[in-house]
Amino acid sequence: MKDSLQNIILEIHKKEDKVSSQNKSLIDEAHEMMLYLQDLLLSVKKLVDEEKFKNDAEEINFFRNTKPQILGRLIYYNKVYRTETACPVSNGKMYNNYFSKQLTNLKREYIEHICNSDFYRYYRSGRTDRDNSYFKRGNINYHDGLNSIVFEMDPSFSTFFDYKVSRIIANELLYSYLLTKINPDENPDLILQNSESYKDIFWTDSKNSLIELIYALHASGAISHGKIGIRKISLMFQILFRIPLNDLHHAFH
Repeated sequence: MKDSLQNIILEIHKKEDKVSSQNKSLIDEAHEMMLYLQDLLLSVKKLVDEEKFKNDAEEINFFRNTKPQILGRLIYYNKVYRTETACPVSNGKMYNNYFSKQLTNLKREYIEHICNSDFYRYYRSGRTDRDNSYFKRGNINYHDGLNSIVFEMDPSFSTFFDYKVSRIIANELLYSYLLTKINPDENPDLILQNSESYKDIFWTDSKNSLIELIYALHASGAISHGKIGIRKISLMFQILFRIPLNDLHHAFH
């Protein structure tokens, strides 16, 4: 089962590349990814039920790394879909105010429910000494005053903390998405939506290939003598090719 689970992450990236290359609206992209990830999550649950984990290490790796990548992205695309479909206008002051409010709400949620928790510090520090408690099923401590969503989870397919990791991943993706909406300098769609000069220039390989190129150019100092950061270089390519790269560092690693 280990090989099957490792391939899942690669398949998600391939699906994202394929969807983004179809030049659909962001609403249609988010909707398609939601349906795909929902089906994938059900398929993975069936795989876990049928094949079982060979050992504790395999179970921990699944609930710490694999499942959160699926669920986190599902949460993210669902939020993007809801945000985009509720947006009152396509540009202007009301547009900026709308997305600024969304960012404020995200930051408030992050402060209240994520960054101040012991688990967040544990996960962010890369520690593994408590993984047996956090990422093995059957170890939920209800005396800790956990979020009520724990009562809705399937105990055979969740440790609760895999959901916490999923929220962290989703919030990071949402933060990048909202920043590009608020700041026109970081929004390739707004910059090029009325420009015909670049319509025939587009990236035809995978997003990960473009990210590797960006890192290579940065590492070699080929742009501005290496004096500008990865983010600015990535924004330049996003603008040129009209392709969102979102979670740049995670995709590279």
